[in-house]
Amino acid sequence: MNVSTASIRREAPAHQGLKFWLSAWFPVAIGIGVIALESTELLGSKHTSGPLRWLWEALFGPVANARWEVIHHLVRKCGHFFGYGFIGVAWLRAWWMTLPRSHFLPDAALALLGTSLVASLDEWHQSYLPNRTGSVWDVLLDCSGAIALQLVVYIYLRMRQPRRLAMAE
Repeated sequence: MNVSTASIRREAPAHQGLKFWLSAWFPVAIGIGVIALESTELLGSKHTSGPLRWLWEALFGPVANARWEVIHHLVRKCGHFFGYGFIGVAWLRAWWMTLPRSHFLPDAALALLGTSLVASLDEWHQSYLPNRTGSVWDVLLDCSGAIALQLVVYIYLRMRQPRRLAMAE
């Protein structure tokens, strides 16, 4: 391992400028903004069924109403899983960049904490909207997505870039 490469890549953030901080945390802010937008009445289940059904039928052909209800539910839950999975990875990346001497597991734990906080606040907010419901099960699904995608990142780093991961261990 080249020590100078490790010190450049994992330089203490106090010596970094605005560009560094934006690079680290802007993806997290964008992810939270997307969640806030999706958490509105406008993007509740009743409003997304039509456009998603149109897209589904354009790709896979016609579907019966009863079957569509199941498909629509599953598509929305997959959106939870992968959407929060990507937010979890954005949090992981931000902590990875911000805490230069930290290990992967503490960064992943902080990322999961951030993801669970956003998911909890999202569900709490939805509980006040007339056409939305807040669900602890959705928070668990969201956190599962974050854990799963963080695990994918860890496996990727372990297999493809072990030196990069070793710098943080």
